[in-house]
Amino acid sequence: MFTGIITGLGTVRAITPMGAGADMRLIIATPWADTASIAVGASIACSGCCLTAVELGPDWFAVDASAETLSKTTLGRWAVGTRVNLERPLRVGDELGGHIVAGHVDGVGRVLSATPDHGSTRWLFEVPHALGRFVAPKGSIAVNGVSLTVNEVDGATFGVNIISHTSSVTNFGHMAPGDAVNIEIDTVARYVARLAEYS
Repeated sequence: MFTGIITGLGTVRAITPMGAGADMRLIIATPWADTASIAVGASIACSGCCLTAVELGPDWFAVDASAETLSKTTLGRWAVGTRVNLERPLRVGDELGGHIVAGHVDGVGRVLSATPDHGSTRWLFEVPHALGRFVAPKGSIAVNGVSLTVNEVDGATFGVNIISHTSSVTNFGHMAPGDAVNIEIDTVARYVARLAEYS
C-alpha cells in the first residue's frame, strides 16, 4: 500500500523488450542516494503503478512490465527520458499524509488544461466514462500516483489545484494538456458504489 506522497522523481534510463511477447523491462534512475535498502522483490509505485523491483544498481532499479500492464496504464507510452513519480510502500507506523493508494491503476485519463490560479495551477482531467461516478468533490483521487483532493466534478471531468512544491517534486512539472495519466480512484468510493448496487 502507498499514500500518494511522492518521495522521488525518477527517469526512465532504458527500455528492453522481453522475449517474443509484448512484455518489457524498464531501468529507472532514482534520485535516492542509496538503493541498498530496496530488496529484490520489493514493490515500488511508478507514476501510480505498483511494480516489482527485479534488479538493483547504485542509483537505479529495474522492473518488468507485462503486456497487460502496458495496455492498461501509461507505461506503454514511456520512452527513455520519461519522468516517473516514485514512492516506496507504506510501513506500519509511517505517517499517512495522503490517502490509501493501492498502486492498481483503474484507467488512463487525459490532461485537458492547466491554468495558473493565484500561485498554484488548476488542472482539469478527463477520465474514462465508467470511472466518472467514482469521483466526488472534495474526495481523494490519485493521478500518476499523486494523492490529490478533487475540487469539482462535471461528468467524466474533474479539477484539482497543484501548488508549486508539488509541481517541482513530481512529474506535474513536465506535464501538458493532451498527456495521458494513470488514474486510481479512491478505494472507499469503489466500495460505496458497489454496495449501492445491492441496496
